[in-house]
Amino acid sequence: MRILIVEDEEHLAAGLRFNLEAEGFETAVAADGEAALGQAESGSFDAIVLDVMLPGIDGFMVARTLRERSDFTPILMLTALGRPEDVIKGFEAGADDYLPKPFDLNVFLARIRGLIRRSGWQAAGEQKAADEYDINGRTIDLANLALRHGGGSERLTLMEAKLLRYLIENAGRAVSRREILDDVWELHADTDTRAIDNFIVRLRRYLEDEPNNPRILQTVRGIGYRFQMPEELTK
Repeated sequence: MRILIVEDEEHLAAGLRFNLEAEGFETAVAADGEAALGQAESGSFDAIVLDVMLPGIDGFMVARTLRERSDFTPILMLTALGRPEDVIKGFEAGADDYLPKPFDLNVFLARIRGLIRRSGWQAAGEQKAADEYDINGRTIDLANLALRHGGGSERLTLMEAKLLRYLIENAGRAVSRREILDDVWELHADTDTRAIDNFIVRLRRYLEDEPNNPRILQTVRGIGYRFQMPEELTK
């Protein structure tokens, strides 16, 4: 298993490299965003440990660029930025998980193993029937982070899949933005709840025939959103 460490603090990069290699991983290190993008393009990695605060291209842009290239290597984002808004910004850019600095080494290793394990399931094509839903002519495969339709397929980020699972499990009930932030992303601080709206816009593009006139992922004024199963929609 190969891990790309993207960290400009030399002592921290060395510490991460030492501990990952002690656990049996192979590692490579990039000290800035441009080097990270170059190594990711030329090499094959099972996960990327990505610092946010980098010289030149920051971690948010690195993650976004990788996803735009259709590189879905799992990303664990490290951030000294404590604001929940920055965590959500990382998720919007395409990060799969995050850890605030400073962090516990055992938690870090557990997060890395979890990301690689999920990625391995997807590569092997493992599926769980309970994680598949046929909705509006699309097949939502949450186990493999995929949404399939007649014209092809879309890759879901881990955060998009978590949000979609939460909405489906609460189908028919209006859930508030605050509930989503608390239950899906475990962000309990005073966060701008409108940050969730960008995720809703993307999910509507995946699910709705007319994203600007949603029938499945509905807005409930003054509350938040409601996921309405197509068979329950009034004609």
